[in-house]
Amino acid sequence: MGAVLVTGGAGFIGSHIVDLLIDRDFSVIVLDNESTGNRQYVNIKADFVHGDVQDNNVLETIFAKGVDFVIHIAGQASISLSFFDPTEDLSVNTIGTINIIQKCIEHRVKHLLFASSMTIYGTPTVVPTPEDAIPNPVSYYAVSKYAAERYVHISGERKNLDFDFNVTSFRMFNVYGPRQSLTNSYQGVLAIFLGNVLRNEPINIHSDGEQSRDFVHVSDVARAWVDAIGNPQSYGQVFNIGTGNPTSVNQLCDNVLRAFDYSKDNYEVVYHPAQAGDIRTSSADIEKIESALGWSPQYDFEHGMQETIRWARQNYKQ
Repeated sequence: MGAVLVTGGAGFIGSHIVDLLIDRDFSVIVLDNESTGNRQYVNIKADFVHGDVQDNNVLETIFAKGVDFVIHIAGQASISLSFFDPTEDLSVNTIGTINIIQKCIEHRVKHLLFASSMTIYGTPTVVPTPEDAIPNPVSYYAVSKYAAERYVHISGERKNLDFDFNVTSFRMFNVYGPRQSLTNSYQGVLAIFLGNVLRNEPINIHSDGEQSRDFVHVSDVARAWVDAIGNPQSYGQVFNIGTGNPTSVNQLCDNVLRAFDYSKDNYEVVYHPAQAGDIRTSSADIEKIESALGWSPQYDFEHGMQETIRWARQNYKQ
């Protein structure tokens, strides 16, 4: 099937992709600096390398052994943190991606698949939002991801390469599911709320809670990525990965509280001003990926949320 490098493969999304790749008989190399990833989540059949996409020496060692496909997920994934340290955000998300691109070209990699983000749309004028909507990033994080996405696709369009360098980007919406950190207060609103309740902490909501998010299960996300590998229908394409079914943050909060036999009447929920870079409305138009790859989400949010809550109860450690 070929050798696949998964950057960020010890992380929430990456580790699920690694599992599916191995199920489909790919050989897998995982590169992760374990800043947010967890080596315990790395499939034992994968080769693990502790390292960073900013380190070209580590990258050269991996690529020199032979890589057919690259799934590039590693990155700084917090909108809030990007405002605190935009230089680091740019270095990891954009320069790190350029490093991966250059190694792909040097070693004639067949296909690079890149983790873009729905945040590049900003607050869209069309909802659900299609891929041809004009990007309007409103956070440093979104700027770094959109810049990286353009580097990927301009590289895939180069005419001066002596091989076919195929690229694909996925603009992922709000991914949730098992293995999402319950202690990282910067990523994954469902996991943040679950961690709050498990620790008996107040739930903090920014803005009025009526802002919407498109929650897509990590298993559906992994399937989209793996289905796209080596698939000519994905070459040169940018795809949304979402459901097209938005949920408000207030609805999410109510659902989480209900699962633990609470409500806003007997559990502390605190409302705060909106944060810099917050997006009001988020929902994916997924017609393009449905048509090109035959992909559609299989998890409805209620089922996926209950599965995630069961996992959180079983795996949360004080």
